[in-house]
Amino acid sequence: MENQSLTTIELRDGERIDDLQRNGYKIIQNKKKFCFGMDAVLLSGFASVRDGETVLDIGTGTGIIPILLEAKTGGRHFTGLEIQEESAEMAARSVKLNGLEDKIDIVTGDIKNAGELFGPASFDVITTNPPYMIGSHGLKGDNIEKTIARHEICCTLEDIAREGSRLLKNKGRFYMVHRPFRMVEIFGTLTKYRLEPKRIKLVYPFIDKEPNMILIEALKDGNSRVTVEKPLIVYKEQGIYTDEIYSIYGY
Repeated sequence: MENQSLTTIELRDGERIDDLQRNGYKIIQNKKKFCFGMDAVLLSGFASVRDGETVLDIGTGTGIIPILLEAKTGGRHFTGLEIQEESAEMAARSVKLNGLEDKIDIVTGDIKNAGELFGPASFDVITTNPPYMIGSHGLKGDNIEKTIARHEICCTLEDIAREGSRLLKNKGRFYMVHRPFRMVEIFGTLTKYRLEPKRIKLVYPFIDKEPNMILIEALKDGNSRVTVEKPLIVYKEQGIYTDEIYSIYGY
């Protein structure tokens, strides 16, 4: 599908257009607000979307995960749910920029109301790169957009697991990237809502450092059996990615 001409897309103050190195797709970002990070890209590489499936991305932010999944998979339709109106509007302009209006919808709304927005058992796959921090963990600063994206202010891990389970079809797959320090809480919360962890992969910045991300696949009403995949190492040395990272980014 041909991309829209850049001249048809209005950029707001502080916004820029970045090349995603996939299918010629681009994305609008604003460094003063919240730009996507490696965690979103790694989640798009870890998630499995089969031909003809429907996907919901919870807390889509810039819309990066639906756009990358559309580029990488044969999924039929992708929806991004975002509570911050300005972020959702920017994500929708990125969808238009890439001529993907028939494949990707951006919906402004609260995950706590997702059952009313979409109806139960609406999706084959759910992805989420949620806020990692609870309470006063980390520095919040004065930027409300970044604070909402990083801290459990508008939604909690429990909100995401509960509503994600409600929105998934039977045996639907749930994909999340999070921080290892909350691993026990994450697994307990997922299983509470019938999302059984099936695959996990730990991400290490360097081979001799502690992991700083965890990628999780859970199956709705799945059996209790989990596979721990080989670790993902981000850097060979300072500033040089490993071959696996280059592959995920599409370079």
